Amino acid sequence: MLLCDVGNTSYHFYDLENDFKEDVKSFDPSTIEDEVYFICVHPTLKKRLRALPNWEDLEEKIDKTPFYDTMGIDRIVACHAITDGVIVDAGSAITVDVLKGGVFQGGFIYPGLKAFQNSYATISKALRYDFNTQVDTTKLPKNTQDAISYGFFAPLLKEIRSYDMETILTGGDAAILHRYLPDAKVDRHLLFRGMLFVLGRELC
Repeated sequence: MLLCDVGNTSYHFYDLENDFKEDVKSFDPSTIEDEVYFICVHPTLKKRLRALPNWEDLEEKIDKTPFYDTMGIDRIVACHAITDGVIVDAGSAITVDVLKGGVFQGGFIYPGLKAFQNSYATISKALRYDFNTQVDTTKLPKNTQDAISYGFFAPLLKEIRSYDMETILTGGDAAILHRYLPDAKVDRHLLFRGMLFVLGRELC
């Protein structure tokens, strides 16, 4: 059995021991012979995968009524992995979702690090800097690179900390946020844990 999170750029597989990725543009999903349970945010690709006999769309097994209509299936599945806490998925966009007693309290979407960084250059070439991912967010900056970096990190971190709950970090930039949130838990398999919960199984 395989679990698969299908995004816009990659298939992310997990076999309960190891995970690996395949490129959406070049990979042929029909080459997989195992039973695959998947979620997919790509409408056209989802239709293709549903036509494969050994690929089963987990979205059909999920009660989405506790969430809002347009909430992404990846966020909904991740929320099934915990009972209490703040989930921060730091990818192309950063999503922050709060659960208390297993009940979804709400969440918000923040631009991802690269998207936020690139947005400054559209304002002025003078703002075209890579973020300082170790900027001191406890004091106001006195140079341009730190000023734009602070603008990304400080408000986001303040909001996450304001819930005063256990924080779980996942996604490609989780390690960067972990520098600022050392007490947070990094769980790169969080989404797969949620998928297993939907399937009624536990991940060791």
